[in-house]
Amino acid sequence: MVDLDRLVPVAQMRGEDAKESSELREMYERARAYLSVHDWCQSIEEAFLGFGVGGVVAIFLFRVKLNTGIEELLWVVEGDLPSAYLVTDQASTADAALRVYADLMEGWTDAVRKGTGLDDVFPVDAPADEEHAALLDSRIKLLRSDIIPAAVHGMP
Repeated sequence: MVDLDRLVPVAQMRGEDAKESSELREMYERARAYLSVHDWCQSIEEAFLGFGVGGVVAIFLFRVKLNTGIEELLWVVEGDLPSAYLVTDQASTADAALRVYADLMEGWTDAVRKGTGLDDVFPVDAPADEEHAALLDSRIKLLRSDIIPAAVHGMP
């Protein structure tokens, strides 16, 4: 279960300065648009920031109403890397969701490099070539070395 008290409602989201606040707002709008294009997403009911570094990466938690009428919580990773949504089953915190995201993206880079096909990996909106695998791999390394450890402590 996700502890909403550890998250910041998007309406209260602030960066360290005006520039970062603006970058986080832009990332939120992209995350919202990313979710909204999926046919199963009827509406977005609520949104929270789990952790963010303006212009680099942010993870948002959305309460969405599915076309079935059921509400569900979904994490969305947005930033200078491929967007992705994640269920909360294996990720009850922002840092856990970022770890799941990193694992999924590494699955894609491994499949691209090994040439094993992309049918069994999370879809990434990028050309499946070595150049893009290397770019994503460098971002995942930064995510694991700097961003996830900072996200463990949550938002200030």
